Amino acid sequence: MNYCESKTKNHLEYNQLLEEFILGCKNTQKIGMEYERIPVNKETGEVVSYYGEYGMCELLREFAKEDNWDYILDDVNIIGLKKLHDTITLEPGCQFELSIEPQDSVADLKNKIEKIDQNIKPILNKFGIEFINKGVSPKTTYRNIQLIPKQRYAIMANYLWGILSDVMMRETAGIQVGIDYKSEDDAIRKFNLANLMMPFVTAMYSNSKIRGGVDTGYKSFRALSWLNTDNERCGFATKFTNDVSFREYVNRLLNTPMIFINRENRTVCLNGRLTFKQFMDKGYEGFEANIEDWKLHSNLYFPEVRLRNFIEIRNHDCVGGGLEYSIPALYKGIMYDTDAISEVEKILDKYFYREINELRYNVAKYGIHSKIRGIKVKDICKNLVEISHYSLLKKGDNEEKFLEPVMKLLDSNKMPADI
Repeated sequence: MNYCESKTKNHLEYNQLLEEFILGCKNTQKIGMEYERIPVNKETGEVVSYYGEYGMCELLREFAKEDNWDYILDDVNIIGLKKLHDTITLEPGCQFELSIEPQDSVADLKNKIEKIDQNIKPILNKFGIEFINKGVSPKTTYRNIQLIPKQRYAIMANYLWGILSDVMMRETAGIQVGIDYKSEDDAIRKFNLANLMMPFVTAMYSNSKIRGGVDTGYKSFRALSWLNTDNERCGFATKFTNDVSFREYVNRLLNTPMIFINRENRTVCLNGRLTFKQFMDKGYEGFEANIEDWKLHSNLYFPEVRLRNFIEIRNHDCVGGGLEYSIPALYKGIMYDTDAISEVEKILDKYFYREINELRYNVAKYGIHSKIRGIKVKDICKNLVEISHYSLLKKGDNEEKFLEPVMKLLDSNKMPADI
């Protein structure tokens, strides 16, 4: 019997694994954004602890009361807040993440973020905390950053391998963008293109040069940390082959080692002992696979571009000063315009997987000053931004204005790390 047609004892079927991706097909063109920032003490510049009278837990508690947010709890610990479809969560090293409900326009994203920032500012001032827009903590290193009390993070910290996995978890902050797809073909086209764009966009937004108070020699130390974290679940989820599909992505996930499962309010650690395919086939210590296990496993897979019921693009250092809104604008202009997609494909399709993969390492160190086949990455970046700018200009919603900060940077031959 073909594996794709087989069932486990509890009848978790292969087609159920595909369902989330199939249900993601929709005729919308919204843009989503997750915005992580690093909380530091205004006087010392050190990363703020979760604990203490002026720690991040108390900040969340006070903001929930002031602005009518609901708690997100892990056991009895406050690990985030929720209001309707927007969430505030703390990443492993207390990074403050805003997850904004997908919007029709970048202006709507900006308005929601600025409103939340405005509302929380008095509490930040009271606590002596500032959110900084950097891709890595410029002063405090992971040895002095305690994990927040979330069970999942403790398990991940013990499991994830790679010489910079602790840096990635505790020190880094990024911006992620979510885009919609209409069909499987549309999803795969955008997924492959986002992966091809990845090192160029990483270069454009490189903003993690200083770490531990010293110049690291890298334009994006955050990108370097991801390159040195668990390459079984990080990095690329595609090799740009013609057979990429929802099914191929599911098969890749099936063959990825599992970290843990949840059962009746307790965590069962698997620590990579088996893949999800093996778990479906044979179970583990009496436990059988269910759809919640699959959703958790999918969420513990961290490629640069992740396929969900939308496409999640994850490879940007945190930036500020208006640059943060140029990131969703860039993708909106390209991914929701067939002419723009075709133009970008013509520029990037000629590069092989090996070249794009190698470029990931080069841009972490040199950013836009890297080269591919002798062509300056900066020049390709400018082409991508210009294509997006023209696409947004055609739509007539004035969203091309959000690209102006990154266009000015590229014109001056600089990245955020340079300023």
